[in-house]
Amino acid sequence: MAKKLVALLLTVAMLMSFAVIAHAEDEIVDGKFTTTRHITVEVYDRGNDGGSDPTNNMYTEYIKKGMLEDHNVEVEFVKVPRWTEVEEINNLLAAQKAPDICVTYSYPTIQTYADMGGVMDLSEILEEYKDLCPNLWDWLGENNIYWDRDPDTGTVWAIEAKLATSNRILTFVRQDWLDALGLEAPTTTEEFEAMLYAFDERASELPVDDASKVIPYSVSYDVGWRAGNLIESFIDPNISDREFYINVFDDRKVTQDGTKEAIRLLNKWYNDGLLWDNFALYGSGDTTEDDNMKAGYVGAFTHNWDYPFRNGVDSINANLQRNVGPDAKYVAVDCFTSSDGSHTKFVPGPVDRKVFFPLTNDEPLACLLYLDWISDPAHIEYLQIGDEGVTHNVLESGAIQTVAATGDAIMNSGMNIDYTITCNGLKLADPEKTQLSKAYNYAEIDPEIVAQADTYAQTDLHFIKNVNVGAIEAEAGIGDTLSSKRDQIFDQAVVAPVDQFDAVWDEFMEDYLSSGGQDIIDERAEKWEQFFGDAEMLP
Repeated sequence: MAKKLVALLLTVAMLMSFAVIAHAEDEIVDGKFTTTRHITVEVYDRGNDGGSDPTNNMYTEYIKKGMLEDHNVEVEFVKVPRWTEVEEINNLLAAQKAPDICVTYSYPTIQTYADMGGVMDLSEILEEYKDLCPNLWDWLGENNIYWDRDPDTGTVWAIEAKLATSNRILTFVRQDWLDALGLEAPTTTEEFEAMLYAFDERASELPVDDASKVIPYSVSYDVGWRAGNLIESFIDPNISDREFYINVFDDRKVTQDGTKEAIRLLNKWYNDGLLWDNFALYGSGDTTEDDNMKAGYVGAFTHNWDYPFRNGVDSINANLQRNVGPDAKYVAVDCFTSSDGSHTKFVPGPVDRKVFFPLTNDEPLACLLYLDWISDPAHIEYLQIGDEGVTHNVLESGAIQTVAATGDAIMNSGMNIDYTITCNGLKLADPEKTQLSKAYNYAEIDPEIVAQADTYAQTDLHFIKNVNVGAIEAEAGIGDTLSSKRDQIFDQAVVAPVDQFDAVWDEFMEDYLSSGGQDIIDERAEKWEQFFGDAEMLP
């Protein structure tokens, strides 16, 4: 009975939305609604110490003022905890209280509620109001707007934000530790391993106040992400599109051939005392690992390509220099070697977060105009760099140099990606200025080490193709469960005694597959055959 009531309410909401859409354009004059509209927009709350209020700061005011002046649309921001965003969006959708514009990294979450009739199909309004959204179409193009379009039904449940850079994850090491031990930066997996043993065995020679606290290599509970470079080096760099697609439901690549052997190496390092021994105890949003880095106890880690440079005066590198000394810093290395000698990095297409409208959205055109407004190159630029003299300076070369901000000028996310929800990565209006500015986009950080990281992040990339075969029904509603089980596979296998590694891995993998993982693999294989026959590669 409850399900029928929900379905009825959703049907009514859908009809009301269509009625609104049908007459909305007639009420726009010179790009503005003749009567003020009101929309709600999701924004991540990252819980940054000393950060600005994500719903009320100079950037939200810039957006609110601009949308009201340009389109007569009032904007209200609704914060969602970043580290539990999937759970929170699920709750809001179930309660029919989700913001008009929702953002998530989890497409299965969207698909689940689309199957229940709770998500708006954007296909018709995207086409009907294309002329009113030139910035959105110019920036995302058909590729990202239609990335998830169902090939059978034509439905578009979400549009994909665009990555302005393909940079993903990198490995970082303490340059001052290398210098203290007379070591060169590692360029192979073997050299990296030798460096870790040196950090452990010669800890007393390192610039730390307590050698017993030295952590040669740090990973978190999310091993699949945090050891991503290592894992990808064990995958065949010439893997077929078919095999990769079938096993890539999980973006941590837990079922890809080669992943188990990568984790076996981590297991060896763990049992030899080279990894942070308590890594599995600290979940998402916990700061303990970062605190270890800032205090100077961590020799190496793998993370987002710019992770130690983020957050200005509170960045990891800035803290290191204050806590340890002026020479203390992390630098990027490119060291995990694939079977062909390269440093293969599997990079998805230029897609990022997924933007969608719940069916309770009664202002879909106003929301499209919002997406168009924040996709305007001038608006992206301001949101990314703010005001001159407050959040950035302009160098003689024309490059933008980010400076540490205070108060409501603080950006809670790198380059304010929580507001530029259609864009991730530096994108100034002038492409040449963008390139000039990339290395200067981190306050308190030497631009040379940023440039080095940028170079490594773009080396030996293997771009993942978009395999659009429609919805995989086996994936609906199971993403959170399998992600949790995946983390257990990685965590338990890393900490297992060496002689029990295979048994632990196989036991947890069997549970993962029997809990829905195998159904997804099988359906993906069937879908591939349906659309591409016996082909192994896509054009």
